[in-house]
Amino acid sequence: MEEKTVSIQNLKTNYKICGKGENLLILHGWGGSSDSWKKMIEILGLKFRVICPDFPGFGKTDQPKETWNLDRFVAWLKDFVDTLSLKDFFMLGHSFGGRVAIKFTILYPQRIKKLLLLNSAGIKKELTFKEKIIINLAKTGKKIISPFKFKNKIQQIFYFLFGIGDYSKAEGVMKETMKAIIKEDLLPQLSHIKKETIIIWGEKDKIVPLKYGMLLKEKITGSKIEIIPKTGHSPHLENPEKLFEVLISHLK
Repeated sequence: MEEKTVSIQNLKTNYKICGKGENLLILHGWGGSSDSWKKMIEILGLKFRVICPDFPGFGKTDQPKETWNLDRFVAWLKDFVDTLSLKDFFMLGHSFGGRVAIKFTILYPQRIKKLLLLNSAGIKKELTFKEKIIINLAKTGKKIISPFKFKNKIQQIFYFLFGIGDYSKAEGVMKETMKAIIKEDLLPQLSHIKKETIIIWGEKDKIVPLKYGMLLKEKITGSKIEIIPKTGHSPHLENPEKLFEVLISHLK
């Protein structure tokens, strides 16, 4: 496995590359990086030429100097694949990476051989009445009971709402970037995906629950879904052997 850098939109962009054969582009989730995919890159590198960049603001890639929305990340990705001369490649997007992969596939379908979405974000969650109350309490700082009792529940709601990672850890421009990204609900655009799509989901995902995977399957014509039992939001870390098995079955 090699680690390289390239300048994309004036940002020093770090990426890992491994193996030979057909190109497989992996897009990591919010809060992750190519480091979190090391094991899978090495395993998949036995069958494919795997490329995994760090998104701007993550890993060893420079942070954007201003707030980015989803389109800015897609434009950055377009420049990245152009710079590496990637054409007709498989694309695997996890969580936030899935959100970017969806929009990229809609805009540039001719570049994609097959789309694989792993516990993908992109569909905006409607909060329940109870969740709205908890969020309002968190925002206004009302102390009807100890805020520590709310902490875990509030974090879970933010996970559901954003679908892209740990909101509480984002700072500065990245926190504003996260807010900008979630404003776009990709649900109405899913029917525009015409490429073969495989949806893979950890059965026990509490961050982006399985029902959103089923909704992706319903809205993306001809898509298939694979459910990984007893696995949460990050199958590449929790059950890499099973994920590899599922991926290989669809990348033959």
